[in-house]
Amino acid sequence: MSGVAPHWAEISETTSVAGIRLLCAIYRALGRRVFRICAAPVVCTHWLLNAPARRASLQYLRRLHAHTGVFEHPPGWWASLRHFSVFADTLLDKILALGGQYPSDKVRISRDNMIDLLRKKRGAVIVTAHIGCLELCQALSDRVPEFRMTVLVHTRHAEQFNRLLARLPGSGKIRLMQVQAIDLAVAAQLGECMNRGEFVAITGDRMPLTGNRHVFVDFLGQPAPFPIGPYVLAAALRCPLVTMVCVHQGDGYVLHFETFANRVELPRAARDAALTSYATRFARWLEAQLRAAPYDWFNFFAFWDQPTYADSH
Repeated sequence: MSGVAPHWAEISETTSVAGIRLLCAIYRALGRRVFRICAAPVVCTHWLLNAPARRASLQYLRRLHAHTGVFEHPPGWWASLRHFSVFADTLLDKILALGGQYPSDKVRISRDNMIDLLRKKRGAVIVTAHIGCLELCQALSDRVPEFRMTVLVHTRHAEQFNRLLARLPGSGKIRLMQVQAIDLAVAAQLGECMNRGEFVAITGDRMPLTGNRHVFVDFLGQPAPFPIGPYVLAAALRCPLVTMVCVHQGDGYVLHFETFANRVELPRAARDAALTSYATRFARWLEAQLRAAPYDWFNFFAFWDQPTYADSH
């Protein structure tokens, strides 16, 4: 339909696996500085040619500044280009992290609640967002051998990325699981993960293409749709819900886990209100992360204006 923005999952994937492998090879041979020099023309070309992503980046940065005053000056096109550059740098770190090749001494981990759950062999649902380098949870699995995590993804765009990961060493403890919707069969599989004391990660800032169950809550001063899947899943599995974030700090990252709810309760008589309350809390949590790392949010689509289709929960 003319004038209607596409769903984020319908936006074609422009990342070339061959290109990623080439840039990773350049990094390994010549270091990060040369990698950034080689990546700069690619980043600039993508920024110039991808107008929807460029507009979405600038919309986000301006709304973040208007809501928090995080930047010294109102962000313009140069800030948007920096946003794209940070994403390119983070993409390299994602590959290195899942291959066990990112320097572990550059990742500071706050993990006490996770260690407690691991000791009790109690799994949890991890709710996160498209922010920073979440794949650096691999650093936790390197330091804590018992840690296993299944990451739910809602798009076929992950298939090429998965093939790349299969060639990397050290990626066996983090598994990507493509799902169209969380039905009974998927819930049963995830329940088995919980029974083994494993963790299941799901994003709280992107909706699946099918089902698309969501609520509108305030985010950076404007109403935005947030999925209810993380809270429904944690309630169904009767397990804790934990937030996870890994954002840039200094010349490395900080990986932080925090208990969001020991138990997600969705009373039948007030289910909609409870879901809205959880989504609102998540939006406030996400805003706090973005104040600390404003260039680390990587939703390059019209987040506030995305189509929501049918809504039934």
